[in-house]
Amino acid sequence: MRLSTKSRYGLRALFDMAYNAGNLPIQVKEISRRQNISPRYLEQIFQRFKKAGILKSKKGPQGGYFLAKRPEEITVQAVMEAAEGDTLLVACTCDNTGEGELCELDGNCVTQQVWKEAADLLHDYFSGLNLKTLCERGQALGLKRESNHKFMYYI
Repeated sequence: MRLSTKSRYGLRALFDMAYNAGNLPIQVKEISRRQNISPRYLEQIFQRFKKAGILKSKKGPQGGYFLAKRPEEITVQAVMEAAEGDTLLVACTCDNTGEGELCELDGNCVTQQVWKEAADLLHDYFSGLNLKTLCERGQALGLKRESNHKFMYYI
């Protein structure tokens, strides 16, 4: 199984947002700089995340993208599904919900069950990981937080 850059870059960007900005709006150019991802490509990925309810955006000078949910509510599985569409390992493991393709050997193929079990294990693993967990791992690795938010003070 090979995930596309939409999932890999998208997860890195969301981690960056949760780790460095929390729930505050952050501009794509900041994430792009830190994660070395094209801002144009991030915008495309973020549109998928907005549609999936993972991100929201705010216009204006203090605007940007921000998490639509708390980090502990955004699982790696949800990120992958928003970025990739489906997360099936092989098309023949469709469960009659319209996902994947029905296989001509459906129910008569010993390997179909292998792929289904592997997909279920991955689904359970990715569903058990969330952005909060990734932030805790980042902190344990000693990753420095960067906060460039411009706050306005009124006197």
